[in-house]
Amino acid sequence: MSAGLWAVTLVVLTAVLIIDLVIIGRRPHEPTIRECTLWVTLYVLLALAFGGGLWLFEGSTPAVEFYTGWLTEYSLSVDNLFVFIIIMGRFAVPRQFQQKVLLIGIVLALVMRGGFIAAGAALISQFSWVFYIFGGFLIYTAVNFLRQGEPDEDEFQENIVIRWSRRALPLSRDFAGGHLMTRENGRRLFTPMLVVMIAIGTTDLIFALDSIPAIFGITEESYLVFAANVFALMGLRQLYFLIGGLLDRLVYLTIGLAVVLGFIGVKLMLEALAENNLPFVNAGRPVQWAPHVPIWLSLCVIIGTLVAATVASMIKSSRDRRRELTGASH
Repeated sequence: MSAGLWAVTLVVLTAVLIIDLVIIGRRPHEPTIRECTLWVTLYVLLALAFGGGLWLFEGSTPAVEFYTGWLTEYSLSVDNLFVFIIIMGRFAVPRQFQQKVLLIGIVLALVMRGGFIAAGAALISQFSWVFYIFGGFLIYTAVNFLRQGEPDEDEFQENIVIRWSRRALPLSRDFAGGHLMTRENGRRLFTPMLVVMIAIGTTDLIFALDSIPAIFGITEESYLVFAANVFALMGLRQLYFLIGGLLDRLVYLTIGLAVVLGFIGVKLMLEALAENNLPFVNAGRPVQWAPHVPIWLSLCVIIGTLVAATVASMIKSSRDRRRELTGASH
């Protein structure tokens, strides 16, 4: 993609972030269901319109790659909300300040993911064997998803950056109106807001270790990778409030994501074999039998898997609720 297109995208993204920061900074509050629904709908429509623009000006292939990557990143972002809820509860963040925490955390995540995307694109352009590493890591992550299930508050462990922040930074006891710094007894202190933002940002960076390789398994175009991540993250704040209470009903989401990551991992391994130049694999020659998985098939598999996981989750949750009601009546 051209430098001009990159520039326009970054300018528009910065403008949206500034508007979001101004709105939240002027009136910290817990958003209503209607407000969240409108914002989530807006971001989804923007993503669909962006893909439509790609289809119109660049052709169907980059558009379908964007839609597939965006859907994958969005689904993985929904799974991340489980951990965000645990972090908010662990630090007892007041509901009216959670929007600000999420927005700053998302900005940090976008910056850090931008670095990951640049590094990944550079590696792929120089070394095709990187697909072996990406594919193997995604398959390993898929197996872990199946073994561990959804994260639990008792199992959640703070990463080293969060632990260091707790020890090294002079922290106040309360959130001081949602500010990052306050003054107590003439001493300037950071509030817990800073540590929570660090927790959200670094946790998302850890999640990027599987989401970035996953989308590079769909497209090698760094612009599409970045755009898909932007649209997946931009609506995450409102989605947190919109479906936060419903996440515990998506009992099969992790299984669905494991299937998606496993599928993309196998796809990457096949592509690595088809372009192989490692001397100890097939004598350094490409593997002729390794098939190319078309992007339309990837899109169908991802959509079908996520729909099946969601429907199955809703059915199981409804059955469990009926059993609970029947048990309570007796």
